[in-house]
Amino acid sequence: MRILVVEDEPRIARSLKKGLELERYVVDLATTGPDGFDLASSESYDVIILDRMLPGMDGLTVCQNLRSSGNQTPILMLTAKSQLSDRVEGLDGGADDYLGKPFSFEELLARLRALCRRPPRIEPPILKIRDLELHPKSSAVYRNGHKIPLTAREYDLLEYLMRNAGFVITKQKLIDTVWEFDADVLPNTVEVFIGKLRSKLSSPEPELPPVIRTVRGFGYTIDP
Repeated sequence: MRILVVEDEPRIARSLKKGLELERYVVDLATTGPDGFDLASSESYDVIILDRMLPGMDGLTVCQNLRSSGNQTPILMLTAKSQLSDRVEGLDGGADDYLGKPFSFEELLARLRALCRRPPRIEPPILKIRDLELHPKSSAVYRNGHKIPLTAREYDLLEYLMRNAGFVITKQKLIDTVWEFDADVLPNTVEVFIGKLRSKLSSPEPELPPVIRTVRGFGYTIDP
C-alpha cells in the first residue's frame, strides 16, 4: 500500500516515514502544502496523511483543492487543533478522518486500516449539455468555462431541467418537484426564477444562445 505523508515538522515526518515503512507501507514525503498537493495530484496513493498546519498552503486548503479537482483518495488529517469546531471544519472540507496531536502510532495504524477497508466513493457524474456544466458534488455551474453564481433554488431548477433535457417541464411540475410542499408558490414565481436563471446563464457572454427554452402553453425545456 502506498501512502503520502504531508508533514512539515521534521521529527514527526521522519518518525511517520520510518514507522510506516517498517509496517511494509511504501511512503512518499512532502513538507509543504504545494508539494503535497502536487504529489497527490500527479501520483496514485491509497491514503494521504495530511497535517493541518503547513507552509505555503494549509492542509485544509490542500484537502479542499484535491476534492474540488476530483481526487477522492482517503485523507487522514493530523492536527494540533483538536477543538470540535476544527474537526468539523476538517471533515466538512473533505477529510475522511481526523487525528489530534499528540497521537499513538498504533491508533494511526488502526485508522489507516479502517480507511483502506472503506469502499471507494462513487461521485455523481457531471451533467454537461453543450457549453453548460453542472457539478453535483460541489453544486457548481459553469457556462463556457465561466463559473455562474446561483442561489440554491436556481441551482435546483437548473439541475432538474438538465436531468430532464429534451422533455417539456410544466410550471406545476417544477413547483411540485423543486419547491416540494411550499404551498405559497404560484406559477408566476416560477417565471421569475426562470427569468433570473436565464439572465445569469447568459451574463458571462451575452452572445451565447439561450439555455432554457420556453414552450408556450406548456412549460420549459433544455434541448440536449
